Amino acid sequence: MRKVYKLFGAGLLIALASAGALAQGPRTADTTQTASVSMPKPAPAPQTFKAKYEGGIFGFNQKQTGTLSFDDANQRLVFRNKGQQEYISIPYAAVVGAFADTKSQTTTGGKVVSALPLPYGANLLGLLSRKKLRYLVLQFSDADTRMSGLTSFKLEDKDLLASVLHTLAEKARLDPRGDGFIRKKAMNGPEM
Repeated sequence: MRKVYKLFGAGLLIALASAGALAQGPRTADTTQTASVSMPKPAPAPQTFKAKYEGGIFGFNQKQTGTLSFDDANQRLVFRNKGQQEYISIPYAAVVGAFADTKSQTTTGGKVVSALPLPYGANLLGLLSRKKLRYLVLQFSDADTRMSGLTSFKLEDKDLLASVLHTLAEKARLDPRGDGFIRKKAMNGPEM
């Protein structure tokens, strides 16, 4: 009977090891775009809307609150500061990637409550007070200046972010990939 258990145990070990080895094999990328086809297209974005520049463009490190505008006449996205002075602009042709990002953080009130000396750990309830921050993240590569980088703009809500992302993708002629959009490189020769 012991030989049967040993044989069964050895067979089970070999089966598990081979299943684990097969699971570690390379996967092919899913190139179908079913996610973008099944999702309803959001409403067009307003021409100008509130945004906060979070930095990322060389020489413009200061975070500022202002407005983002689609400047279709000049084919660019323009950020203006509180005084409505043009601060930065990114040509549509320079945008190589765009996606929406969400981060969750404890609210200011929650931080204050968590710092209070309350009995029985009641101050820990302040850490449960959270809010979501939504960002439009752009990867750019400008052929004129030979500068490239990553910048982000904080927007007010989820619906505005979705409409801005899709409107920018249309204007910049970006292709959908996953939850974001990219500019595909043109192939100059035969595929390898």
